Order: sequence, then C-alpha cells, then structure tokens
Amino acid sequence: MKKSWLILAGLALAATPAMAQNKPRILSVDHHTSVVSAAPAALGRTMQLYLRERIRAGAKPDPAKLVLFVHGAGTPAEVSFDVPYSTYSWMAYLAEAGYDVFSVDMEGYGRSQRPAAFADRCNLSDAQREQHKAPADCKRSHEGGSTSLVSDWNDITAAVNYITRLRGGTKVSLVGWSQGGPRTGGWAALNPQRVNRLVVLAPAYNRAAGQLPAAGAGRGAAPNIAAFNTQSEEEFTANWDRQAPCTGQYEPAAKQSVWREMLASDPVGAKWTPAGRRAPVTAASASWTTDLVRNMKIPTLMAVGVHDGQVNPQNVRNLYEDIGGDKAFVELACSSHNAMWEKNHLLLFAASREWLDKGTVNGQKNVMLKMGE
Repeated sequence: MKKSWLILAGLALAATPAMAQNKPRILSVDHHTSVVSAAPAALGRTMQLYLRERIRAGAKPDPAKLVLFVHGAGTPAEVSFDVPYSTYSWMAYLAEAGYDVFSVDMEGYGRSQRPAAFADRCNLSDAQREQHKAPADCKRSHEGGSTSLVSDWNDITAAVNYITRLRGGTKVSLVGWSQGGPRTGGWAALNPQRVNRLVVLAPAYNRAAGQLPAAGAGRGAAPNIAAFNTQSEEEFTANWDRQAPCTGQYEPAAKQSVWREMLASDPVGAKWTPAGRRAPVTAASASWTTDLVRNMKIPTLMAVGVHDGQVNPQNVRNLYEDIGGDKAFVELACSSHNAMWEKNHLLLFAASREWLDKGTVNGQKNVMLKMGE
C-alpha cells in the first residue's frame, strides 16, 4: 500500500502560552461503579471500578460529547491521562474544549479494586519475588494471569453503562493508550452502536493475534505465571530513558509528577521495598484480531512516537492499513511510548480534539501525517 505522508513540523495545532490565560476552571470528580468480574482472579465477584471525571465548572454536561479514557498494561488511567503538571493533563485539555471527560481503571489497577492475590508477594514472578524479599518457599495463591482482555471489555461495558446512565447519552468516544488499544478498539468493534469516534496512542496491535475460544477464556490456570507485577521508579525511568534520545524530549518535573501520582494510586505498593506500582499480568483470552479490525467502521485516529520502544511503530502503520472506515495516522517526532508526557504532547492533544470534533486532523482524513520536531 502506497503511503502518502504530510510532514507538519511545528504545526500550530497546540495551545500557546498566551492561550493559557483565562482558561475555564476544570473540576475533578471521583466516581465508582460495580462490575461482576470476568477476570480469572475474581471471577463472578462484584468488584468496584474507579472513574475520574474532568468537566468545566458550571458547564451543563453534553450527552453528545462524552469521552472515556482507557489505560495501558501498567499505568492506571488517572495517572496516564490526568498529570497535574503544567499542560500535561490530556483529560483537562479535552474538558476545556467542552467535553465531559472520564477515565476508568480496569480491575487490578490504580484506585479500582484489586483481586486478593495482589496482597501476596508470592504471586509475583520468581525474579520479582526475590526483588521484594518474598519467602523463598512460598506458594502462589493464584496461578496464571489475573485479568484478561475479555475481563477488560467487561469492565469497559460497566464504565460506559455508568457514564451513559449518568449523563443520559447513548454513545461515547474512546481514547486508549498501549494495551488500551486492544481494550478500546476491541470493545468498539464489538459495540459499534455505542461509539462515536476512537483515538489510540501506541495501540498494541498484532496481525498475528489469534482468536481463542471465548467460553471460559482466561479462566484456566497457567502454571508458574505471576498474577501481577510491580515497577519501581528506577525501572520506570530506565524504560523511558531508552526511548528518549532527543534533547529535552521530556521534562524531569513532568516525570516526577507522573511518578508521584503513580505511588498515590497504589498506597500498598508505595510501602513495599522498593516502592512501586502493582499491575495485573494478563491471561490469554480473546484478542483484537485482524478480522475485527478490518470490519471496524468507527472513525479512528492512531498515533505513535517515532522512538517508541514498547510498541513497534510499524504495527501501528499495519493497523492503519487494516482498519475499516475513516482513519488518520500521526507519527510524532522526538516521542516515545510516553508521548502524552513529552514535549510534543500538545500536538497530540490538539489532533485528538480535532478528530473528536470533526473526524479530521489538519482538516484531513484517510491521511498519514508526521508532526513535531
């Protein structure tokens, strides 16, 4: 497939410092809803999901402008998308533009309820058991991954049901990052009547992904597989630095803000040695297959950082080639897997706003763009 690139270096999509004056006050509201879990570690139990809302003070919520953010495999949603530093809150950016913006933590993440297995260091991998000084002879109380893509889709259904009941709407737009790509993209493909538009940053798309049986998906115990994992600040920084070759690609203060929020979202993990965040290991289940993607007609914007070391940018280009319906692809210069926390974040945010507003980027659709310097 021939690729047509439009290079937009320094594109004036983003907010300037002058535009930051007289911004509306953006409220932050906590919500909780329950879900009957489909996760292997909590199957059939009622679990609590945490949602955060950002909305303009005094605004009447518009049921036609509902947005739900869904996080990736490690970092919970309110940390990923609502960084309380400078202009780095993607949620607040869209709220300023008049959207009623929500995020949701999947089961096992952030401020949502975690399976009981997460309290036990014995349910870590062998290497992380040693790192966290678990007893050498301890046995796992749960074998295999603790959540699955099927349970994630179940959680998204619960979140969308809650939001649309709360606001009287019928549809939402979805924004996903990393593993949030299969989470939002797969859910949208299965529930197209409930989705306006889709935005995915560094979506974890794999043409080789197969469809496993849905019945009982993810319920079988996989021996010697951890239920959850941890990440320390040292590991977090090292993973980011290996993807940040550009001078000034990210601000140290932005990274510190993200890490503070990470620990605040997991007060138990924050007290472990080393301190860190806990996140589920995902069990095998149904997947975001090429067939699902090809049959999708939901307008989809996909973006990736040119230096992404966690999701191969070529896989995102493959998604652009495979997906049905209107689409746009944005490659961000000097950006990593953590593009929304880096110097070109406002280009990303502005592109997402235009896509949600109009289904275009720089006035175009069905186009591949390069942005930033």
